[in-house]
Amino acid sequence: MFDLKKYTSANIKNDILSGLVVAVALVPEAIAFSFIAGVSPIVGLYTAFILGLITSLIGGKPGMISGATGAVAIVLVGLSMEASSILAAQGVADENIAMGILNYILLTTVIAGLIQISIGALKLGKFIRLVPTPAIHGFVNGLAIVIGTAQFKFFEGQGYIMYILVALTMLMMYILPKVTKVIPAGLVAIVIITLVIYLTNTDTLLLSGLDDMSKYAGQMPSFGIPEYLFSLDAIMLVLPYAVIVALVGIIESLLTLSVLDELSNTRGSANKECIAQGTGNITCAFFGGMAGCAMIGQSIINYTSGGIGRLSSFIAALGLIILVVSMSGVLNAIPVAVLVGIMFMVSIGTFEWSSFSRLNKMPRTDAFVMLAVTIITVVEDLAIAVIAGVIISAIAFAWKHARIWAKTHAEDDGTLVYTLEGPLFFASASTFADNFDIPNDPPKVVIDFKNARVMDSSGVEAIDAITKKYEDAGKNLLLRHLSDDCKAILKKAGPHCSYEVDDPTYKVAYNY
Repeated sequence: MFDLKKYTSANIKNDILSGLVVAVALVPEAIAFSFIAGVSPIVGLYTAFILGLITSLIGGKPGMISGATGAVAIVLVGLSMEASSILAAQGVADENIAMGILNYILLTTVIAGLIQISIGALKLGKFIRLVPTPAIHGFVNGLAIVIGTAQFKFFEGQGYIMYILVALTMLMMYILPKVTKVIPAGLVAIVIITLVIYLTNTDTLLLSGLDDMSKYAGQMPSFGIPEYLFSLDAIMLVLPYAVIVALVGIIESLLTLSVLDELSNTRGSANKECIAQGTGNITCAFFGGMAGCAMIGQSIINYTSGGIGRLSSFIAALGLIILVVSMSGVLNAIPVAVLVGIMFMVSIGTFEWSSFSRLNKMPRTDAFVMLAVTIITVVEDLAIAVIAGVIISAIAFAWKHARIWAKTHAEDDGTLVYTLEGPLFFASASTFADNFDIPNDPPKVVIDFKNARVMDSSGVEAIDAITKKYEDAGKNLLLRHLSDDCKAILKKAGPHCSYEVDDPTYKVAYNY
């Protein structure tokens, strides 16, 4: 919850103005993503309002914007198609199929929200740190491309005026922040371009090209229990989609949080954001909204417009519903050209341009991960791209470190000491034994782990195996600088196996 006592007058002004800019920018995307999911535009608008309102109050990062998103809407497309087939087979009339699909989507939203709350309550949000920096850069670059290319459809059937107004909007958003940041550049662009259109009676570029907002005037969200909430068959049908929606929403939200953390040099709470997203999605389902998540484009608009507090995202959600319910005429007057220009500037600002200057300097695996995630984000979706990036990075790391070697020296009493170098884990465990010459070693042997680290149970099992081999050969083996938990797991070690007391205390990742 935001504390107005911590606000200055300048911060309040910036948050309110930036929130108003975001409120306008939320409208076309909420409508577009509703069409993608196969539901009425009002469903996406309600989602942007309800989810945005809740996450503004209890979310993990002040100023983050949440609403209906393309990543989630794409998942719901498959559900809509499957639900439509089932309803048609049941003999449901065509005019009622849309409502039936919506009820399946509402049930999916409830289950996805419960999963997200569970992830936050179990404090699993921290695992977003497993996503490597090249994957985050790739995600950001891919998302910037998707945001930019999504605007191209608005140019279809338009003349040169459209291009001029888009260019003028982008020019204002580029120049104005260099002159003053008192008023957000996006808001200035909206006001000026709208006045130009109104005064010149140019009506071919109006927002009505997307949808006539006047038909939603006066329609506030109302409480209702999803029809299939207690249907086991319906739950089993939507469960796979709900899991994907929950994970996609969490991934996109937490990556957005990471991007804003980098921009603001502050740390948000991943687990708190998971709980907020889940709570918001469940609430959406009971008020006629579909699942959503954090929106990186609008979040960056908010941040770059000066909205860095919770008040900004609260005003964005409140402003959106006011625009839809009581000021639909104003929305109809805003030209789509100015919104396209704003989104182009968001795309340019989102793109991690510095990543290309570092491309030839970073390791090849990192460069490959960044490019792969970028391409997959554009061609497929965010969730697949991020998972692919993590898998590629993990494989590359394992391959790079899949080697452990040993230096040998003899002590005064003839004991041969193997001093290990490198990590001992699943990837290097198979070659661990290659370092030792058991038949030709003297009766007393020491394996020194001072410069090595045992990282998982595979490494412990490799130590156990080599200990048994020396025992079977009748030779005395001493393990030096071995951690206590490694010793505890080595239950099969023979009576000739002993340990030194000055061993490290790090823990090994293992499973029983």
